[in-house]
Amino acid sequence: MSDVDTPLRPEPPVHAREEQIFPRLAAPLIARIAAYGAEESPASDTLLFGRGDRGPDFFVVLEGAIDLFDTDGGYVRSYLPGQFSGELHLFSGRASLLDGRAAAGTRLLRLAPAAFRRMASAEPDIGEIVMRAFILRRVDLLATGFGGITLVGSAEDPETHRIREFLTRNAHPHRFVDLRDPAAPDTLEAAELPAVLLPEGRVLSRPSSAQLADLLGLNAAAGRDETYDLVVVGAGPAGLAAAVYGASEGLSTFVVEAEAPGGQAGTSSRIENYLGFPTGISGQALAGRAITQAHKFGAVLRVSRRAEHLDCSARPFRIALEGGETVSARAVVIATGARYRRLDLPGYAALEGRGIYYAATPMEAQLCAGAEVVVVGGGNSAGQAAMFLSRSCAKVHILVRGPGLAATMSDYLVQRIANSANVQLHPYCEVTAVEGDEFLTRLSWRDRASDATETRDVRGLFVMIGAAPNTEWVADCLTLDPAGFVPTGLDAGGRPLTSPYATTIDGVFAVGDVRAGSVKRVASGVGEGAAVVSAVHRHLAG
Repeated sequence: MSDVDTPLRPEPPVHAREEQIFPRLAAPLIARIAAYGAEESPASDTLLFGRGDRGPDFFVVLEGAIDLFDTDGGYVRSYLPGQFSGELHLFSGRASLLDGRAAAGTRLLRLAPAAFRRMASAEPDIGEIVMRAFILRRVDLLATGFGGITLVGSAEDPETHRIREFLTRNAHPHRFVDLRDPAAPDTLEAAELPAVLLPEGRVLSRPSSAQLADLLGLNAAAGRDETYDLVVVGAGPAGLAAAVYGASEGLSTFVVEAEAPGGQAGTSSRIENYLGFPTGISGQALAGRAITQAHKFGAVLRVSRRAEHLDCSARPFRIALEGGETVSARAVVIATGARYRRLDLPGYAALEGRGIYYAATPMEAQLCAGAEVVVVGGGNSAGQAAMFLSRSCAKVHILVRGPGLAATMSDYLVQRIANSANVQLHPYCEVTAVEGDEFLTRLSWRDRASDATETRDVRGLFVMIGAAPNTEWVADCLTLDPAGFVPTGLDAGGRPLTSPYATTIDGVFAVGDVRAGSVKRVASGVGEGAAVVSAVHRHLAG
């Protein structure tokens, strides 16, 4: 990376949205940014930011270039005059993914992190350009794998599937190498797989999600001994809405999520009845945008940290997290949602992740391509999964215990299923057996109306039935309803509380699927998450 190498710098890759991903700011905009920073002329090859750095400075190139290099030292591209550095990690507090070095003859504007945030907030037109570029740059990194890690394993292994899902849902760039690929390393033992190969040469064998979150720098550092105005437990649509509105209204906000942002909605391939998205939006994309908004307003997000206990006995509230961390809060919003129920069948547990799934994403669709699959459930998630899988699977069977879908599924999905050539609805049916040694291969179901049993060769079983609330961690603090959901809006004597989302513990609220009587829709969850913040303000003011 000497001065002599500079003229040999390859041309940047061409993107269909190049002008939005790497925009060149006009001189008047750069002049406004200059009020928040200072000019400098670093020596050639100066490291301006490095992989793993948290809170790097923001740079605008005035002359010369900032060259970006991947983890192996390979050149990626350059920021040229008028362009600026960074991507979503500047808002999220995550670790940087690439090295940035000054080319010869470079002159820059440098903004410290706090100054960058002030600029993005005070100059909304510039902030919009920057935010759009940051989002698209992260999408580009996900597509290319630059700055990421390598996962080696079998696509049919449940542990490999878990890690791939974790990385994908947390928007961390990675390359997946299947064991059958000739490029797979031959130095790894079978017992070590799946393995994550880190850029510095370290190999992680079968890492937990918490290990990955820590080692990859997915979590921003929380303030030591800080008491937050608001702690939101759960980062599904309701929790993310509470985080966005709380942080945007000046509340110090901490969000903790057991797995990955988005909740059950985050696994939906396409949500088409969400207001404002006439062509639909995937649950993951919706969650990603919400997270970016929350980070923009200063919310702190902790992923892969399950809440284990809520201490209601003292104020501020204390929430014990998996791994020994404790967070203090003046107000708590419970948004831990619900999880799909499992089927009680012999051999079922052994096939989870090996053909039995609870979400239909591109990973599962690829594994089931060209084969028959079964979707169990009559809600919108089941309908969305069936239509998504119908694009790549030979046949999609939908099993429901009732007479049909009209009472439980949105009409647009009911009509699509009825008109689909390779989706077949089976009313009054239930799964009676699953078969397979290493992977699901056969499945049987019974028609309760005729008592007939059918057995078919299948590649996937997608279970989307019922909902079990994630409330174990508050069971000794709050009184739950018989199904385990959190009652809200009424006190112990049945009198109305100050908010329909208030629990019997002052300062503790519940929104979304975890709340008793809630409407299980993405839009209603978002509405509850937004509305509860006004009640939080009243509690804090009192």
